[in-house]
Amino acid sequence: MEIRKTDKIYIAGHTGLVGSAILNDLTSKGYTNLIYKTHKELDLCDINQVKKFFDNENPDIVILAAAKVGGIVANNTYRADFIYNNLLIELNIIGESFKHNVKKLLFLGSTCIYPKFANQPINENELLTNELEYTNEPYAIAKIAGLKLCESFNIQYNTNFISVMPTNLYGPNDNFNLEKGHVLPVMIRKIHLANCLYNEDWELIRKDLNKRPIENINGNANQLDIINVLEKYGIYSNEVILFGDGSPLREFLWSEDLADAVTYILEHVNFKDTFNTNNEIKNCHINIGSGKEISIKQLSLLISNVLNYIGNIKWDINKPNGTPRKLCDVSKLNNLGWKHKVELNDGIKYLYKWYIDNLEEK
Repeated sequence: MEIRKTDKIYIAGHTGLVGSAILNDLTSKGYTNLIYKTHKELDLCDINQVKKFFDNENPDIVILAAAKVGGIVANNTYRADFIYNNLLIELNIIGESFKHNVKKLLFLGSTCIYPKFANQPINENELLTNELEYTNEPYAIAKIAGLKLCESFNIQYNTNFISVMPTNLYGPNDNFNLEKGHVLPVMIRKIHLANCLYNEDWELIRKDLNKRPIENINGNANQLDIINVLEKYGIYSNEVILFGDGSPLREFLWSEDLADAVTYILEHVNFKDTFNTNNEIKNCHINIGSGKEISIKQLSLLISNVLNYIGNIKWDINKPNGTPRKLCDVSKLNNLGWKHKVELNDGIKYLYKWYIDNLEEK
């Protein structure tokens, strides 16, 4: 199926880590008819709003990057929100895409769909072979439902809906919230703030808190209140306390690499390319990752080195580790012709520079 640069492409979730990278990538590659709406303009959980939007816009292609996302704490705390809101988003967007004869849809899930103790590296065929990691089970079930919804429409109605499962992502517009954020950006922020405390750089601390207040404590608060809230999150002038014991192994992918992969799949891959025709049509999704892993403890040392942090790192073993290991088998995507470009050490440098450069913006 040919994709034209003038096709009307709707990007759901264009302001987030993933969606913003995809929007930038498509723009840089000459796509001229991109449409998107903020959450205030279009609530994807509201079927009436979504139906009206599709009726008015009639997109040729849909990229579903919108989701309710967060780290271990957020997933485990807001379990009902994570399954309910994500199911609504998927049902509304994928359902209206079918009703409006969208010629191609890309649904972005997550590698948390796989069992907690999946065989490593995780091949697409590991899906539904064992129990999920408890802390993110509701989110994972929602993403599995979206994947199966796409797969089922394809089988029954001959649609061209493709599901991709990215590994842990990081990059511009990441979530640095100390309670709800992703592990890599949260680690960067904690170590950055500890460095600031050690160097007594209160100007930079206040800029940080003005950009991203912590429990309503912003840069205008007094020093004692700031110190107290930072210590609550394990940030001191001589040490940083991180979740778990540092042993879990994780794979990370630069978000702009993911965006490049999404555009590649949009242009070169169709549903018929995603499964073996000799077997049952299932597990048609595509893993997107680097195929490389690092322990959380090693990651903390890598970040410390990039940020020139000389303090101590301690581990709170009373906090959950999450899945012990989660490495993607990316051979399916590699065989389809795509491979990642940005290595982790360089990506951390890029993200930290982006973080500092954007502290001035409100």
